Amino acid sequence: MAKINDYYQKKQLMEKLADEINQLEQDQSLKRELAFENSIRELMKEYDKSPKHVLQILTAIDPSIVGAKAEGSTGTRAKRPMKTYKNPNTGEVVKTRGGNHKVLNEWREKHGKEAVQSWQQD
Repeated sequence: MAKINDYYQKKQLMEKLADEINQLEQDQSLKRELAFENSIRELMKEYDKSPKHVLQILTAIDPSIVGAKAEGSTGTRAKRPMKTYKNPNTGEVVKTRGGNHKVLNEWREKHGKEAVQSWQQD
């Protein structure tokens, strides 16, 4: 019975998506965007240019395009893990992602680097 239920659920979903596509196809702003896209593709074909070439041309016209692209992309570097240090003398807790924390530096000066490192908690 599970297969028949799955079949009917997917069929209903397909009908719903078909209705949404029909509504989108009637939207005038979508029609304009699609026409614009087709015009650009025809121009690229006519002048034998790739999307990369077009982007280079557009970047030459408006250099801010490069900045917009960089802002939208995510960095490849992962976040540093959060580290927690607890001073056994005072009970003070410090949470940091980097090693250059003001309080940690004070502790290192007072108690030594190895001692402070041993205060790191998991």
